[in-house]
Amino acid sequence: MRHLISLKEQGPSELREILDLALRMKSDGRDAWEDALRQKSLIMLFQKTSTRTRLSFEIAMTELGGHAVFLDQRTTNLALADFRDEIRVILGMGDALMFRALEAADVELAASMNIAPVIDACSEKYHPCQALGDILTMAEDAGGIEKIGKIVWLGIENNVSNTLLCAAAKLGIEIVCVSPERDPASLDEELLRQAEMTGKVRRTLDLREALDGARYVHTDTWTNMEFFGPDGKVRDGFGQEYERRKQIFGPYQLSQEMLDQYGAQAKIMHCMPCHVGYEITRSAIDSPGSLIFPQALNRKHVQKAILVWLLGRVA
Repeated sequence: MRHLISLKEQGPSELREILDLALRMKSDGRDAWEDALRQKSLIMLFQKTSTRTRLSFEIAMTELGGHAVFLDQRTTNLALADFRDEIRVILGMGDALMFRALEAADVELAASMNIAPVIDACSEKYHPCQALGDILTMAEDAGGIEKIGKIVWLGIENNVSNTLLCAAAKLGIEIVCVSPERDPASLDEELLRQAEMTGKVRRTLDLREALDGARYVHTDTWTNMEFFGPDGKVRDGFGQEYERRKQIFGPYQLSQEMLDQYGAQAKIMHCMPCHVGYEITRSAIDSPGSLIFPQALNRKHVQKAILVWLLGRVA
């Protein structure tokens, strides 16, 4: 049974299969695939908040003729019972599970049951849907995967950079990490070994060297979403670490001025939500070279391809 967890499990041909399918489905238009997942149900389990992930998966299932069921852990009995018992029932109810989890280990446990295909829709270690959507966006912009060129990751290494490194390296794309620190919760040594063995991954803190010839520059927030409360303010207990990271990562804030300083013609990408004035400036978000909003909207198209690829209904 297929699952989409970390992209360690997929080889280059499978990654290309998903991306080619996404490009094809987007080009064909909604009507051509409106019955692809007819009478199929996707269960979407959220242990943390979401905007793009929920919207893209729920609308993707609707446009494919299926149905998406939203489960928020706060309104379920997951906290009252053994996780293994609850997730076994959840998996048995639907045709696939999209799990936005606090811990990747719980996603892997669900997948190990092999009851239904499981998608890691963002955990502390992985975000495979984001990485595939990002490569889809770059491939569209460049005119093909093989034309993407050099990618720069700017800021903290985390779950998003993990899967982007893994996917890009497997597809033969050069990627340079400019990262003074890694989020310790995101560490997956096996994934990093897989990526680095391709010879496509480099690391440097020299911005001039990194940005030289770069085609795309990616960044993400320097802090975990758990740092923030419902009002968007930093929670008690996280203030010191929030300020420390501002000091460490401040020199690597992505701005149009930075790109101009180093003569870089790179397009700007961010997985969102953007923390304006923190990891990215308004000048970068609104730059003519920004792909941030097409990148976000492409999540729907790549989710559609992932769902069809997992559920085996490719026409």
